[in-house]
Amino acid sequence: MDTALLYIVMALGVSTVLNLFLKRLGVSQIIGYILTGTILVYAFDLRDMDNSSTLEHIAEFGIVFLMFTIGLEISLRKMNSMKIEIFLNGSMQVGFTALVVYLIAHYIFSLDAISALIVSLAFALSSTAVVLSYLKSSKEIYNPYGQRATGILIFQDIAVIPILILLGFLTSEGDQSVAVILKDTIISAIVVMVLMFVVGRRVMTWLLHFSASSEVDELFMGSVLFIVVSASLLASFMGFTYSLGAFVAGMIIAETKYHHKVELDIAPFKDILLGTFFIVVGMKIDVFYFINNIAVIIGIFILVLILKSIIMYLLLRITSSHVLSLKTGLALSQVGEFSFVIFAVASMGGLLDKELESLLTLVVIFSMMVTPFFISRINRLVSSITHHEYLGLDTSAFVSRENHVILCGYSIVGKFAAKHLDAIDAPYVVIDNNPKHVQEALLEGKEAYLGDMSKLSMLEALHAESSAAVIVTLDNIDKKKAICEAVLKHTKDINLIVKVATLEDKEALSGLDITVVVDSKLEVGRILVERMMTCQLKYR
Repeated sequence: MDTALLYIVMALGVSTVLNLFLKRLGVSQIIGYILTGTILVYAFDLRDMDNSSTLEHIAEFGIVFLMFTIGLEISLRKMNSMKIEIFLNGSMQVGFTALVVYLIAHYIFSLDAISALIVSLAFALSSTAVVLSYLKSSKEIYNPYGQRATGILIFQDIAVIPILILLGFLTSEGDQSVAVILKDTIISAIVVMVLMFVVGRRVMTWLLHFSASSEVDELFMGSVLFIVVSASLLASFMGFTYSLGAFVAGMIIAETKYHHKVELDIAPFKDILLGTFFIVVGMKIDVFYFINNIAVIIGIFILVLILKSIIMYLLLRITSSHVLSLKTGLALSQVGEFSFVIFAVASMGGLLDKELESLLTLVVIFSMMVTPFFISRINRLVSSITHHEYLGLDTSAFVSRENHVILCGYSIVGKFAAKHLDAIDAPYVVIDNNPKHVQEALLEGKEAYLGDMSKLSMLEALHAESSAAVIVTLDNIDKKKAICEAVLKHTKDINLIVKVATLEDKEALSGLDITVVVDSKLEVGRILVERMMTCQLKYR
């Protein structure tokens, strides 16, 4: 017990000092956690613990809480709206990448068919932990390329399930057929979904309602932790990954009015456990083996990076712009953390050579160590290659800003509103989720950013609570209502001015405490009469 406590204290101390130092250098804290694991292994001679199943389970809950927060962002309604990003782009990316990697591994590197298949499936996956952590912290998860990357990552996490089922079939002694395994899996999936969406939804809503009404933060936090862990254990019991259960639980809570509070309260737990995951990753590093094979490891990594970037670019280029496709391809070019699980399961089942597993594991670790440096520079890299101006939100520009106007939407009405704001010399910023509109505003010399005003993190970045007013000029009633609800939830003390065009728009917004609702047809009618009154009478 004393020894375990010493390891925990050392891990906290080393990771804190390293991350404080690396933060000054602008280096991701993920690197600090990975280095912490490596330092602990060699400082206390813990190389025999890098395969500890207990430690693996603890580390896996970092991914569990990350997937839970992703689920909070991806409600059923949003998943339906992102079906192209998740199911079309995701399935094409995993399928084509796995096929190309398999052909290269089998025919060029002469791996046997089973080993080549395992490598191809593992290398088709990207790092949810690294990429989504960056996208969420940088607010780029709300940008078009962030949305596409998120959708593909969600599909990859779902794809882990059939991959592990396939490995289970390959390692079995043939006492079960593929049909039997598929049947059992489908039945288990139906049971999990029914339990969580029918029974679980009611239990979760009830539990969150009563814990929130108690006004005791500890009870609410305890309820959230109970929901996450219970959903994860249920999924694991039915033969799926812990992450899938947490993800579905997050999706269910996303449909309730508590999802913003849950997301804010769960963030520290997710970050700490995610740090534990990366410490375990660092414990897997064999420094001497890495040094002896560094050329091979870097070579494989560069090959995978280029290959995945090209495949992703070509697939997305069919429906997306050159810049968007390039950014998404580069963001997902690394190898993900679920590859560790795939390699470990395959090795334990005798499907993968131990030495090959060690080499591939180091490739994944190297990939995850390099990615934080690389992904934060994608916008700069793409801008230099394509001469395309980055439209993302630089939150540093909004530090201590107040009494500014937030103009949401820069279509026809938004442009006229901007002209009138210029006329009265009012400070304002334009926010739009359409890259074309943002580019037009930038070309006209406006301060404009690409983003979604319905997101809490965006409202915080814009300091909406200290703004003079928020003007919403969008036409889409769903987006308009989502923005109004988010703004009023963020702060009640705000001037919210919204344009409506139809009676249906008015009715949809009727329950919200909007300061001024401007009916475009009513205003046009009023102005027509006013202009008529200023006309001189014509005599025959």
